[in-house]
Amino acid sequence: MPIAKISPSVLSSDFAQLGAECERMIKDGADWLHMDVMDGHFVPNITIGAPIIESLRKHTDTFLDCHLMVENPEKWVTDFAKAGASMYTFHIEATDNPVALINEIHQAGMKAGVAVKPRTPIESVFDLGDKMDMCLVMTVEPGFGGQKFMADCMPKVKVLREKFPNLDIEVDGGLALENIDQAADAGANVIVAGTSIFKAENPKTIISTFREKVNTAQLNK
Repeated sequence: MPIAKISPSVLSSDFAQLGAECERMIKDGADWLHMDVMDGHFVPNITIGAPIIESLRKHTDTFLDCHLMVENPEKWVTDFAKAGASMYTFHIEATDNPVALINEIHQAGMKAGVAVKPRTPIESVFDLGDKMDMCLVMTVEPGFGGQKFMADCMPKVKVLREKFPNLDIEVDGGLALENIDQAADAGANVIVAGTSIFKAENPKTIISTFREKVNTAQLNK
């Protein structure tokens, strides 16, 4: 049974205090740290790259969940592996040979995740079920934080969970207390949340609640 993993999105942190912000999340119970990497081409925004991952890695041994919203994701595997990334998640829409890319990621010593945009059919990743370590189902259009959760993406999560009962399934975009039940009941076990955790009065309570909701839903399946 997949267990809950809560991965606060660092995109919502105070970048001027990045090290302290990440430490705060870990102390509050985060399992992973979600790093949004955007190139300004695949998505219309630019955020962080491998040098930031490398700098952060010097101060934490936490699992760094790197989500690459980039064109040509093959180009950056070596850089992120050297920087200390734990998970390298690429978009199925950004590559013509996902199997080769997954193999390259594994050979570099990282786990391989495959992300799917809201309008991309979930069937596009079915052939990768026994190869990828995680599937990320986007619940907003990738590119910017603070967007509204798209509940109509939950059937994709449900289908994935039925087909791959032991796979880590991540959801990312607009997750908060008012919709965590929908994600958990659909079968997601890796929860990415930015604003609802980083801006919360008590992030520890939010993280704990997310974990409890997910684990309870998994036990009931």
